[in-house]
Amino acid sequence: MNGGLKSEPVIALERHFTPKQLADLWALDESTVRRIFQDEPGVLKIGKSGRRDGKRDYITLRIPASVAVHVHQRKAA
Repeated sequence: MNGGLKSEPVIALERHFTPKQLADLWALDESTVRRIFQDEPGVLKIGKSGRRDGKRDYITLRIPASVAVHVHQRKAA
């Protein structure tokens, strides 16, 4: 028994890309990559949104390789 893990890669353990890394790979602007992935399921979002202290929201995105592949396939279709 494998402790409940499936045979396919576990999303938490697969490679995660920064928006800058994907932007470089896909020859896009980093802000474009952020917009594409900001609401995508499976993307790791670190930081605060909706801050009340007058400071700007800042969310760090980490995009799993499987999510990047899925989005690329969807956009290429």
